[in-house]
Order: sequence, then structure tokens, then C-alpha cells
Amino acid sequence: MPLNDDLRALLGADGLLTDTESLRLHGSDLLDEGAPCLAVIRPTSVDALAEAVRLIGAAGVPMAPRGGGLTYVRGYVVPDRGFVAVDLARLNQIVSISEEDMVITVEAGVTWRQIHEALKPLGLRLPFFGTFSGARATVGGGLSNGALFLGTARHVSAAETVIGMEVVLADGTLLHTGQQAVERAPKPFMRTFGPDLTGLFVHDAGALGIKARVSLRLIRAPRASGYLSFGFSDQAAGIAALCEVARSDIAEDAYLMDPDKTRIALAAPTDLARDAKVLAKVIGQEGGLLKGLKAGAKLALAGRSFIDDGCHSLHLVLAGRSDEAVAADMAAARDIAARFGGMALPDSIPRAGRADLFNPVSTMVVGPQADRWIALNAKVPHSEALRLTNAIETLLARHKAALDNAGVIVSRLLTVMGTHAFSYEPVMNWRDSWLPLHRDILQGENRLTEPPAAPDARALVMQVRAELIALFAEHGAASNQIGRTYPYASILRPAPRALLEAVKAAVDPKGLMNPGALELS
Repeated sequence: MPLNDDLRALLGADGLLTDTESLRLHGSDLLDEGAPCLAVIRPTSVDALAEAVRLIGAAGVPMAPRGGGLTYVRGYVVPDRGFVAVDLARLNQIVSISEEDMVITVEAGVTWRQIHEALKPLGLRLPFFGTFSGARATVGGGLSNGALFLGTARHVSAAETVIGMEVVLADGTLLHTGQQAVERAPKPFMRTFGPDLTGLFVHDAGALGIKARVSLRLIRAPRASGYLSFGFSDQAAGIAALCEVARSDIAEDAYLMDPDKTRIALAAPTDLARDAKVLAKVIGQEGGLLKGLKAGAKLALAGRSFIDDGCHSLHLVLAGRSDEAVAADMAAARDIAARFGGMALPDSIPRAGRADLFNPVSTMVVGPQADRWIALNAKVPHSEALRLTNAIETLLARHKAALDNAGVIVSRLLTVMGTHAFSYEPVMNWRDSWLPLHRDILQGENRLTEPPAAPDARALVMQVRAELIALFAEHGAASNQIGRTYPYASILRPAPRALLEAVKAAVDPKGLMNPGALELS
């Protein structure tokens, strides 16, 4: 078609994909397949991205931005019409690092691992610095979809780290937010000089524009770290301890795993070479040979079977400017755990997690039995944590017999965000045929064999998933990775909904930018 000719002339042969395999891949995520893509564009510069979007918009064709692709929410899967997938993987340059201003500017396709590795020799770090999938997950995708985990217990998320963006609107306009919205501003350094325009494009699921460049604030990397794990006999006691740890602001990572989540985490196929590398990293990260050897010996002795069945395990990573500061925080954490009946466990899980950051994505997109998995999440204030948890557990208990019969394992990962928010993440694992994105990521993984299709188990998972999403909405819970999964526009009060729709109409009057995301046409 004429649009493809124009895009090929602009982007080159490698910048436009129209083969069947690429179109199917870019029309799917880790949950589902949508309508077929009409084409995939892969720009290598911001100027080319803006011009390509202008051409697509002028032709009246819908488009959807895509980062690392690792979502379960149909965030870039347009279900009901053909669209152009805007793949930002080749927009992957670190533009600048300013140690003086403590700001890094990157293109949106840069991964969290790229940033971490570039900053580490400088003794710098992002406050929130990525997800465990950060070897592939990108900054643009993370800001569109609410990236969480590494550093989240203290620094919350990617949204709190960004200070400005350059965003391509549906007509190809390049919009600056933050201080660089000011015409004479030489550099990005402030987010909120006037209304927070940056905030409009954070967690927008790509419905308002395509992130092109992003500026993020830096911190000096902590000089000392500590690791703790505790076991609790029941979930409520573990939640109480987790929330008190959050309120006390003593940990960078804090998460509670139920017995099934722990079993899955420890059930990955044994890989002696990888285990040895993790052990070497643990020793190396301790900052001294003797200290490192002690930590490595502790990890080796703990092995993979150190948590009793039925135990809810709380894992903490603590960090600070000195060993003394971290020791004080660890003492406070031990006091909190003891207050709620927690027993000390080997710290293997948090220690190994921080030593082996950004695992290969092939180890994360399916479970240890080559099973598919999907996650959901609901965030509430600490005071609502038990009410939400009890409601979810009641719903899951109602379906337990059917889930067990279908071979569906439900596990829970509970986390906190800063001092003020609790997050409940149920995860469902089941053996089923893979989607194109699974196969693309797992190609060459001879240790795994794709299971046969399991339509009945899949239908049950999707039914329980839908009921959980409705329950989250009843509790007024927040979720990250909204995409086309969680209700958003429909649950807003009238005034904010009208404002959101007015913003959408202003930046995307034809409704071409990721239509349907956030429930916006």
C-alpha cells in the first residue's frame, strides 16, 4: 500500500516489517493475540519516529507503541482493527549522563539493564532501577505501564523517577515536558515548573503519545547493603510485618511470598553453571573478600530447600550510606518481624535476587514446567490490605476445586510501594500452548518443550482473572499495567473522566493512538 512505500523510503528495508511472522508476533503479548498488524515500524532516531508517526496519522491508520513486549494486559494489542506496531527496540541510545546535574537522558527503547550497567562504574544509580525482566523491558514501556520492583519499597516506581520526556503525538508533533517545555531551558532538571505535563504521559498505556526520549534523576549508589528473610505461619501476620516495614522506610525491596510462590521460585531446573555464577556475584557484591566468602558460604549452605512447607516468607533488601546505617535498619526489621511472630530464615532469596539482576528473559516468561503464567495486581492503602486480601482469598477459595482439577496453581506475591501503598499480586500458572511472543523469546531453549493446548484450563484462568479484576474495581484499587485489562475511564468520577477525554481529544483528535487503551477510543 502507498503508506508502506512511504515508510520504507523513510526507515529503510530493516525499519519496516511486513512478513507474516513479524505481523503475528507484534499483534500479541503474553496473554493473547489481537487483530493482525498491518505493518511494524522500527525507527532508529527520534526524527524518523516523529516523521513515521506523522505519515501513519495522516493516512488515518491506528498505531500502538511497543517496548520490550512483556505485558499481560493487551497494552499494545489492538483487538478489533488493523494497526501499525511502533517497535521502539532500536531507539536504544543513552543520550547523556550528567554526574554534575544527576540526570540521565535516554531513548525510550533503552533497557533498565543498559542504564544500570552504564551508571555502575560511576557509582550512580536510578532510585527505582528496574524490573527483573530489565534485560529486555524498556524505559518507555515501563513508564507507560507502571514498572515496579527493584527499589520500589523505598523509591516507589519509574513514575517517581522521571523528570521530563519528549513525546511524539499522533500527528508527529514532538512535545517536550518538564523543564524542557520552556523554550530557553538548556537542560532537563525539573519536572514541575508549572502543571505537571510529564504526569499526563506516565502510566498512559501509550494512549496519549509515544515516548521518544526520557530524562531520569539519579542518586549515588548505596555503599552498604543487607539482606533478611523471615518466615510466618500465616498470611495475615506476614502482611502486618510487611506493611510495618514499609511505614518504617527501612528497606529498598520488601516482598512476601506465599508457599506456592516460594515453591515455584525454587523449582527452576538446576543449572550448575548459572548457580555458580550467582554465587560468584554474591561474593563479588559484598565489597570485601572475607565478607564475600562468608556471604557465599551462607548462600551455598542454604541451597534451594530451606523454607518449610506452609511458610509465608518475607524478604528484604536494605541499603544505605554505611554499614552502621544498614545495621540499624536491619535491627529495626528484626524487631518488626519478631513483633508479628516471624522467625529468621536464610537470606538466600533476596541476596541471590540482587546478585543476579536482570535474568535472561527466557527464564522468566514461562514457569519451571514450561507452563504459561499471568499476573494481576491490586494496590490499596495499608489500612485496606487485609480487607482486600480476605476478599481475594474468598474468591480464590470458591474456585479452588476447579483450579486444582485443571492443574492451575495460584500463588501470591505481596509487596509495598514507598511508605504508603500495599500491593497484592495473584499469579496463575498452567500448562498450555504458547503464544507467538513465548515462542520468539524461547527459541533455542532446548530444555523446554511447548505443552499441548489446554483450552478448558485457559478458559477457567480467564474467568477467574475477570472476576478478580472486577473485585479490584469494587475495592477502588489501583493497578499498574492498565492497558486494555483494568477498567479505567469507566470508573473515574465524572469531572476527571471529562478532563481525560478532553486531553485525549487534544493530543489525538482522530483516536489513532493505541485505541482502546485506558478505555479511550
